[in-house]
Amino acid sequence: MKTNVPRSAFSRWLKWLLLLVVLLIVAGVIWRVVGGHAPGGMPSGGERGGRSGHRPAGGPPGMAMMMGGATLVHSGVASTADVPVYLNALGTVIPNASVTVTSRVAGQLEKVYFTEGQKVAAGQLLAQIDPRSYQATLAQYQGDLAQNQALLKSAELTLTRYKKLYAQDSLARQDLDTQTATVGQYRGAVAADEAQIASAKLDIEYSRITSPVSGRVGLRLVDPGNMIQTTDTTGIVVVTQMQPAAVTFSVPQSNIPQLTKALHNNQSLPATAFDQDNTTVLAQGDVRYIGNQIDTSTGTIELKASFPNEDESLFANQFVNLRLQTDTLKNATVIPAQALQLSSDGSFVFIINKDNTVTRKAVTTGPAFGEDQQAILKGVEPGDRLVTEGIDRLTDGSKVTLADESKPTATAEAK
Repeated sequence: MKTNVPRSAFSRWLKWLLLLVVLLIVAGVIWRVVGGHAPGGMPSGGERGGRSGHRPAGGPPGMAMMMGGATLVHSGVASTADVPVYLNALGTVIPNASVTVTSRVAGQLEKVYFTEGQKVAAGQLLAQIDPRSYQATLAQYQGDLAQNQALLKSAELTLTRYKKLYAQDSLARQDLDTQTATVGQYRGAVAADEAQIASAKLDIEYSRITSPVSGRVGLRLVDPGNMIQTTDTTGIVVVTQMQPAAVTFSVPQSNIPQLTKALHNNQSLPATAFDQDNTTVLAQGDVRYIGNQIDTSTGTIELKASFPNEDESLFANQFVNLRLQTDTLKNATVIPAQALQLSSDGSFVFIINKDNTVTRKAVTTGPAFGEDQQAILKGVEPGDRLVTEGIDRLTDGSKVTLADESKPTATAEAK
């Protein structure tokens, strides 16, 4: 007896079969696309990562384009340049002069002639102490002087007459000597009065408080109406001279020979002050002064850099990052910074040979040059072509194809 399969059951079975075939096809396509690559998209056996962290331009990690078995790469050419050698240090800005303005006479502060934060010149009037008591003292001394001058005149006339009488033998020698002494006494009184007058005039001058240096005043430390004493150390205001400004900093004692070679021969070393983030240039100046002893607790020596500070970008007690140029490497070999790679064995590059194969070469690095170049002291010659991008899949002897014909990097003159 023939058994009939229901049509609905047969349809469901056919749908599941078609779905399974589609899944198998999709899985095969995926395996063909990503097969043979190490997990995470990184080719097995390749070197990882350069300084720049850039990937090959041909695609995402592990998908570098291959042309006839060669890896597509970008390249750069080693060149020569005069490379400056820098020494970095943390410095503190100090003013060229900082003066706390105080009064040299006692009295009531009558008036203030400056605005807080104002720029002032040396000799400019800042404040006024009530001078009336000193003016009265001056008038008293002037009166005493007039009196003693009159007495002196009278004594001198009497002395003249005594000399004539003594010459005629009409006066005793004792009387002449007494009158001579009287004249000397009045002359001394006149000299004392003149000195007191000069002192009183000086007190009146000191009641006008002026700025001892050119600079910028800070916040007012005392208000008009207060009594000022000569013993007050707080002062009236602080004047800070920041043009020029100085930066003090310390460097390890191992740098002393190269520093003293220049500074002890009346030369200077260029210096640049950066902000605390070490990104923005605040001022350009030079270093001319070096300390005369090493700090035994830190093994460093202190130096001072001077900056014109015309835009007043440097403030007293500000912390700055200082970059000091200590030397220049003449005609040094420089390469694109992207070409330099780091590994556990040290720094290396891939040099492209004439037959488009690469050779891994260990190098000795020097200072950075600009923002995108690196000085090489050993391992690379000017004119060598180096791999800059597409390094992830390379090993020593790999075949490469150049994606560009890079021009030589800028020379020192272009910089």
